[in-house]
Amino acid sequence: MQKLKILANDGLAESAQSSLKEAGFEVLDIKVAQEQLLFFLNREKVDVLIVRSATQVNKEILEGAESLRLVIRAGVGLDNIDRVAAKENDILVQNTPGASANAVAELVMAHLLTGYRMLHQSNRDMPLEGDQHFKALKKRFAKGRELSGRTMGIIGFGRIGQCLAQKAFGMGMRVIYFDRSSETKKMELEFADGQKISFEVEYRPLNELLAESDCVSLHTPKQADYLIGRKELDQMKQGAVLINAARGGLIDELALAEKLEAGNISFAALDVFEQEPQPSIALLMQPNMSLSPHIGGSTIESQNRIGEKIVAQIKAFAE
Repeated sequence: MQKLKILANDGLAESAQSSLKEAGFEVLDIKVAQEQLLFFLNREKVDVLIVRSATQVNKEILEGAESLRLVIRAGVGLDNIDRVAAKENDILVQNTPGASANAVAELVMAHLLTGYRMLHQSNRDMPLEGDQHFKALKKRFAKGRELSGRTMGIIGFGRIGQCLAQKAFGMGMRVIYFDRSSETKKMELEFADGQKISFEVEYRPLNELLAESDCVSLHTPKQADYLIGRKELDQMKQGAVLINAARGGLIDELALAEKLEAGNISFAALDVFEQEPQPSIALLMQPNMSLSPHIGGSTIESQNRIGEKIVAQIKAFAE
């Protein structure tokens, strides 16, 4: 087995680092600034580069990194890696599909429950007014809604979309989807005790899904233009909820803010933003939004699963 030098530029689970070191690999767990990355890769003669979404592995790096042979995306999306340049320079690109699907799906459900029960606002107001205006707050937040019986529309039905469908179904929701395929999906929900329930998820064209869904959740790769722009927002059901835990730039955030202020969209939740790491302050100040700083796939469990996959990939590459 070859003894490779590995740079985990955006971090790597401690358990994975330990496994790699035990196998005889050298692991550099440091953050190198984007503008210094190519110089560092060549100076340290790095064979394997592990990144998340923060590091851009562009054509300049892939053409200039003299010893680089493998790039691994700790996650799913490969938007930040120039795969054409990688292929031209005989550099293998891999990712870890499926490892973070449950984490993202759970975060979507957390945001959804937060909006339906107004927990985002209650959590702000209780520390400020709870000791003096408890009864008033109780009255203010006693008009939440239930998810059971609502329709969840999922745009993008890969691993994460399917995992979300299982969770929504388990909460008593009806689920429909939009994707490249158009057949009815037969799915299975497995419980902790081993029991299984089969259910079906029907396809809808995008305009029909938007008009029919109480909640719309996005799970697609990056697009050339807005997936949800003004036209699509106009097509959404009055008072619907919109969630994006996929990619920044899928939603026209200015148009979304206008729809929230007008009450056409009752609530929105964003884990990703058009302008990261400096989202629009006007968007962040919207009262009818639940926000998180791009943490969809970031749980202890998911990072351990990602680490396990990366260890297996590097060992296989080194053989």
